Amino acid sequence: MAEGERQAPPDSSEDAPAATQNFIIPKKEIHTVPDMGKWKRSQAYADYIGFILTLNEGVKGKKLTFEYTVSEEAESLVATVVPTHLAAAVPEVAVYLKESVGNSTRIDYGTGHEAAFAAFLCCLCKIGVLRVDDQIAIVFKVFNRYLEVMRKLQKTYRMEPAGSQGVWGLDDFQFLPFIWGSSQLIDHPYLEPRHFVDEKAVNENHKDYMFLECILFITEMKTGPFAEHSNQLWNISAVPSWSKVNQGLIRMYKAECLEKFPVIQHFKFGSLLPIHPVTSS
Repeated sequence: MAEGERQAPPDSSEDAPAATQNFIIPKKEIHTVPDMGKWKRSQAYADYIGFILTLNEGVKGKKLTFEYTVSEEAESLVATVVPTHLAAAVPEVAVYLKESVGNSTRIDYGTGHEAAFAAFLCCLCKIGVLRVDDQIAIVFKVFNRYLEVMRKLQKTYRMEPAGSQGVWGLDDFQFLPFIWGSSQLIDHPYLEPRHFVDEKAVNENHKDYMFLECILFITEMKTGPFAEHSNQLWNISAVPSWSKVNQGLIRMYKAECLEKFPVIQHFKFGSLLPIHPVTSS
């Protein structure tokens, strides 16, 4: 990642809110296109993109089989969702989880739902349930499991892509695993961007690398030449290095997802990811 795009982690356990904090049910704040300015200046935007970039840095050069540790707080999350003393945060945090699995009426799913799950994980970090030390486990264990569940739902229910740009979009459903997956492959001894359109290379390495797992899923779900059904990815395969792919995908994510009104109009804001302007530290 370029130095200019690195940001400090959004929070650590020392910054976690006190149990007396007034948590609120998140709600929509972006109602018109001009409201997008509020979003881009908000504390929520700063914390969200900071979280994404922190995880991006954490998984750089590591395989999905990398041995990572999980804090005791994260273990308690598995058993009890959140500790009892933070029970007041549950209604606020749960909103993002509910928003992350697609729309049950339209039977669709897209990058806005994916962003809701990332926001859910960000909130868990902000209340101290997950720590920055857990960043590798957040991507490789929790988010990767989320991907597995969503792929099963996509296959079972043939979910419609929400806001898909067709062949001109990166992918019908996901974006973050391409960012973090390209970070995993930075400085790989032999896998280069050109190899992800090589069926043999994908089949032999997909279990270790999130990016290649995404490519495998695409080829299972779509027919025809790769260059036709996934033109953007085909073009990316010509980029000379994974670091340049990673930097380009971060810029593309900001432009095509975080700065698009049709996506952000559905994002919800509360006390943990607030709409108020970012405060200088």
